[in-house]
Amino acid sequence: MIAIFDYGAGNLRSVENTLEEIGAQYTLADDAEGLRRASKIILPGVGHFGQMLRSLDAMRVRETLLDRIRAGVPFLGICLGLQSLLEGSEEAPEVRGLGLFPGLARRFALDARVPHMGWNSLDVQPESKLLAGVAPHPYLYFAHSYYVPLCEAAKAVCTYTVPYTAVLEAGNVFGVQFHPEKSGPLGLKIVRTFIEL
Repeated sequence: MIAIFDYGAGNLRSVENTLEEIGAQYTLADDAEGLRRASKIILPGVGHFGQMLRSLDAMRVRETLLDRIRAGVPFLGICLGLQSLLEGSEEAPEVRGLGLFPGLARRFALDARVPHMGWNSLDVQPESKLLAGVAPHPYLYFAHSYYVPLCEAAKAVCTYTVPYTAVLEAGNVFGVQFHPEKSGPLGLKIVRTFIEL
């Protein structure tokens, strides 16, 4: 069963609507037991990096989430869910990220208009599993003020004042900076691809 993890601030209804539209069975999980039962995990993310990670710790699910990911359970982090995979974020320097990937989420430059909100194109690498069958420069919907710098696991790049990681893939771990649940038919296709992996 696919588990959408509910840490109290995610855009759950939009993600639920997306899964319902593609006919995927899912459950909402809000504890470690829900994560242990999941065959796939989606971590949606809106809000503040510190608030999200503090919520995961208060719910005592950080280690269970990491254990399930390390055990090979497919994981999809959306927006802040992608940023949570890093060691930390400039948004909350005192809070540890999940630490699966090195580095910090960075804030766009002070002279940039933030949040970066709206449709933007990606440069997709052909080996991306999540974007298989997608055109090389698709448009998807973004809403964020912090970004994941380019890294070895980047499989698609977006440029907004600087190039940054728009899609991260490493084994069973997937993360997207855009919101597939707000990106129309293409977003549905990307979520379906994750479900069918």
